[in-house]
Amino acid sequence: METVEIDLSERFEVAFNRIHKALSKMVKNVNGNIFTQLVAHGSKRHAIIRSYKDELFQFAKLRNAIVHEKLRADFYIAEPHQEVVDRIEEIASILEKPVTALSISNSPVVYFNYYSSIKDVILAIYTNTYTKFPIFKDGTCIGILTSGAVIKWMAKQLSNDTIDLSNIRVGEVIPYETKHLIYFVDEKRDIFDVEDMFEKRHAHGKKLEAVIITENGKMDEKPLGIITSWDLIEID
Repeated sequence: METVEIDLSERFEVAFNRIHKALSKMVKNVNGNIFTQLVAHGSKRHAIIRSYKDELFQFAKLRNAIVHEKLRADFYIAEPHQEVVDRIEEIASILEKPVTALSISNSPVVYFNYYSSIKDVILAIYTNTYTKFPIFKDGTCIGILTSGAVIKWMAKQLSNDTIDLSNIRVGEVIPYETKHLIYFVDEKRDIFDVEDMFEKRHAHGKKLEAVIITENGKMDEKPLGIITSWDLIEID
């Protein structure tokens, strides 16, 4: 069978149409279906669109130039560069199926009950690289316990020259923990939304300690993944 080679302009137009279709599915309550309006409106609500906003506007300009200079259905006067075509195809794939936050999160999540032995937490700190642990009480997440709080508690006990862990529960160490800001998101949330959460809190001078991922984004559900600001730095 003979292989038909698709030129760069055709590839660009196919990718552009894929993006247009993806935007139409994501962005609602917009009059008409104009590409630039979808980008402008969608970037206000969707971090993933906002991430590529400038490039999408440039693609729209280039697409108009290419289409208007077409001599006939199968012939273009101008063609985009290979790098541009590769880039628009890459963005089309991302918009069609964004990377979920869950796929890059720390999973499975090590978490504890309010009434768990503090010895279990200390063992988890020793055997894992994790330093933040969601704490549940009566089936609901009440916050996170960090290794720093555990160390503060241990330092307090050392003032008495002894540390007796035999009957100490997580709840007794919680008061040594700083009150942290944490968010909950559902398992389908994309990584761009999560990054946006951290950025917005930082812009307001507040630190988002962690984003916990559950099935429906509720604090009374089992944690499926957890993301911290350090995780995002490693991803970048």
